[in-house]
Amino acid sequence: MISACGFHLRGNYLLPEELHEISLTSFDQYSDLTRNVQKQLRMNGISQVAPTTVTPSLNLISESISERTLSLYQNSRAAELELTYTVSYSVLIPEHDIKAYTTTVNRNYLDNPLTALAKSVERDMIEDEMRTQAAEQILRQMARLKADDSDETVLDDTITNADKSETTVATKEVIKTMNSSADNAQ
Repeated sequence: MISACGFHLRGNYLLPEELHEISLTSFDQYSDLTRNVQKQLRMNGISQVAPTTVTPSLNLISESISERTLSLYQNSRAAELELTYTVSYSVLIPEHDIKAYTTTVNRNYLDNPLTALAKSVERDMIEDEMRTQAAEQILRQMARLKADDSDETVLDDTITNADKSETTVATKEVIKTMNSSADNAQ
């Protein structure tokens, strides 16, 4: 009864049937990101196998962490930083094109120079959480692979069969509606 309403446990994604087995390659087989992705694959019932030509593959290409200053103290030292964690990866399903993706996770934190040791530990924890979130985002994107393939064919058929003049009229009507809504809001 619960499954009929679409309920599923958090972190449990409905992956396409083609992905019940997958080969995982990485820029660093022993990195924290690779371990997090392997954990997510196990949690979703996907077995990891050796690479072959008939097996879907997930290739973790790179990861990077950058920081940006959001605010400063009076003495011009960074008070608040934004960390950006970026992962590039690709997914190859046999008989389909290879798809390249990038996932990004952002976090802000306060950098107090008086508590440098505590802040370095906090930053390490934040980076670990960002890696875990990136691994979850990779699995979410893989769950969308089947939908992406079907959307492309529907979109192509719609564009081919659509009459350009009708599309232009519909677009103008949407713009008028948006303008009148904005005028009413003011």
